[in-house]
Amino acid sequence: MTSLRKRLSPAESRDAALDAARALLVETGPQAVTLKAVSARIGRTHANVLHHFGSAEGLQKALIARIAEDIVGTIGAAVLRVRAGDQDPREVVDLTFDAFGKNGAGALASWMILNGNEDALDPILTAIHDLVDQLAEGHSPAEKPIHEETLQLVLMALGDALLGAPMARALGLDRGKARQLAFETLVAARTDAGEK
Repeated sequence: MTSLRKRLSPAESRDAALDAARALLVETGPQAVTLKAVSARIGRTHANVLHHFGSAEGLQKALIARIAEDIVGTIGAAVLRVRAGDQDPREVVDLTFDAFGKNGAGALASWMILNGNEDALDPILTAIHDLVDQLAEGHSPAEKPIHEETLQLVLMALGDALLGAPMARALGLDRGKARQLAFETLVAARTDAGEK
């Protein structure tokens, strides 16, 4: 019995590969995001996936760029809702922590850096920088600078993604303690700015 594979356009093939890479990242970790694993997941040849990305590093960089785009779009919308009074600031903290933890961006970025890909964070850093510049336009000068808030929140989320569970366990703290501390810090900075 022969199986008929649907013919995909180059863009559809690339998107399918990135979707598969993201699923592998979340399910198994960054070490699983290989050309071979992705091609097997989407039922394409290794050469097909290689054609789109050039190397495993290229695949990982494209994946992190896609994740960065998703992260800033989601977090940017949440920040605007919070400013409009439609949401709790906790949503921004949770989305940031989830992006680096549950969605695998922290693990993938760390994996790439540890494997010698020094520019691995460029897509995330560029996307966050652009978002912060955009959000800074509507940020009150009396508040803590949004650049500082972003630095603190992203570093806490990245650290939590990499060491949060074992560190909380070692200290006898609840797994969600880092999120709670990030939220409290964000709220305190906004409260202090409002009192000035």
